[in-house]
Amino acid sequence: MHAGHGVVLWLVVKVLIAGCGYVGSALGVELLADGDEVWGLRRDPSQLPAGFSPIAADLASPADLQQLPKSLDAVVYCVGADESTDAAYQRAYVTGLCNLLHALERRDVQRVFFTSSTAVYAQGDGQWLNEDSETTPTYFSGVRLLEAEHLLHEHRLPCTILRCSGIYGPGRTRLIESVRQGTARGTARHTNRVHRDDVAGAIRHLLHAEAAPELLLLTDDEPAPERDVLGYVAKCLGVSEPPAAALPLSSRPGDKRCSNARLRATGYTLRFPTYREGYSALLAKTAGA
Repeated sequence: MHAGHGVVLWLVVKVLIAGCGYVGSALGVELLADGDEVWGLRRDPSQLPAGFSPIAADLASPADLQQLPKSLDAVVYCVGADESTDAAYQRAYVTGLCNLLHALERRDVQRVFFTSSTAVYAQGDGQWLNEDSETTPTYFSGVRLLEAEHLLHEHRLPCTILRCSGIYGPGRTRLIESVRQGTARGTARHTNRVHRDDVAGAIRHLLHAEAAPELLLLTDDEPAPERDVLGYVAKCLGVSEPPAAALPLSSRPGDKRCSNARLRATGYTLRFPTYREGYSALLAKTAGA
């Protein structure tokens, strides 16, 4: 993007989205609408939206990555682990990223965006965190994601690491259904979340910006106690508020509040600033389905 005399000129960007699933597909649709060129890489690209240039590849297989396009401006690495195990996280975030960076070595990529997670933080007691807070993860998910972050920082390509809080959005209705069915229990633990469309929107914003931070927390404006979120959803549904639950000792390391001040400083405006706007939109969509 170039700016002059108050006018913003949007240039066509050639983007590879590796691990083009829940977030990547939404991002790609927005980029295509901007007129950008988008390649979507996944093991089975048959379900990619229209307009994507599909690449059928397994990031864990170096041979599969020989088919990458020769000319790319940016790469977005937004994979998801197949299951919640250390081996799966190692394969998705460390092995896959290492293979892709190696495949990109002879390409003039301007920036790599990597979707990490606030799982790299282990602080408890509800304190506020930002990009400069200590990262000492105690669970394998955070350990592997931090390993991938270090791998990316050591590479020659400029990068932006995006530590996403809990991603929710269309199709992810487990919380809503637990409230509807009366199985939800609300604790005082602070939860942090970001709508899928804001993850996509923020990456789109940064792709077209003249500069991007090397590290950014992607989260909404209002970390909130779990019981408050469940209570709001219950009110919208017209059902009883879920009963309170004690905070298990094992959950204490996850009690934190994440700041999005640096995200806002980039000029990005959240589409869903809090859980209220996000869940209201999901419930409206569900009701209209």
